[in-house]
Parts: sequence; C-alpha cells; structure tokens
Amino acid sequence: MTNLEDDIEVIESGYEFLLAYAAQGRPPQVETGPGPHPRTELQAMLAAMEHAAEQLAGSSNAFEQVIVEDLKKANAVVSFVLAQPKIGSEVIDNLNASIHLRTVLTDFFLYSEAFRPVAEEGEPKAAGWDKVGN
Repeated sequence: MTNLEDDIEVIESGYEFLLAYAAQGRPPQVETGPGPHPRTELQAMLAAMEHAAEQLAGSSNAFEQVIVEDLKKANAVVSFVLAQPKIGSEVIDNLNASIHLRTVLTDFFLYSEAFRPVAEEGEPKAAGWDKVGN
C-alpha cells in the first residue's frame, strides 16, 4: 500500500508523461514491444486515484470530499481511455485537456502545498500526511 503523498506523485508524474507522449504525434495503435506506452502510465494513475479516493473517503473535511468527487470523475475519464483498444497521441492530448483530470491535478497541487513543511527554523509546520482524513 502507498500513502497519499505517493499516490499524488504517481498522478503528477503520469500526467507529465502523458504531456510528452501527446507531443509525439503517434497514431492510434495497439501497444506492443518496448515502451514507453501510455496505457501503463494510465493504469498506474488510475490505481493511484482509486487509492487516494479510498484514503480520503471517510474524511469530514469539506475540501477532501471535493477531491474525492473530482477523483471519481477523473477515474471515469481515464477508464474510458483505457477501454479503447488503440491509444494515440490525439486521444492522450484530449485526455490531458480534460477538465476532470486537470481539476484533480490542481486539487492536489493546492492540497500538497498546504502540507509542505515550512522551511524556516522555528516556524510551525503544516499537518503531516499521516493526519489526512482526520
């Protein structure tokens, strides 16, 4: 099992991969042979989104519940792309532009920033990742 911070990293790095893949102009194709392939990244992102939603599901924090709802929508979009037998750069480019996936990224950028420890000595630190959902 991973923690929420790991899930966020998988989602963010997966999105970066997808941006680079979309720029390559690859035609729709069944993925075979050595990668890189978007399907592997999408599967990892989907698993991370599902796990993150599970971790936040029981929270009484209103923003964490917003994130859960956004994760459900992004999950549906990524699942739709994964259901396609052939994935090319154009599909990935449209996925990257999807407001649902971008919303999750923006949610996590804000959320992550709120939990980053303050660098200055003596300054209070934000709540840790181990307090998520409480």
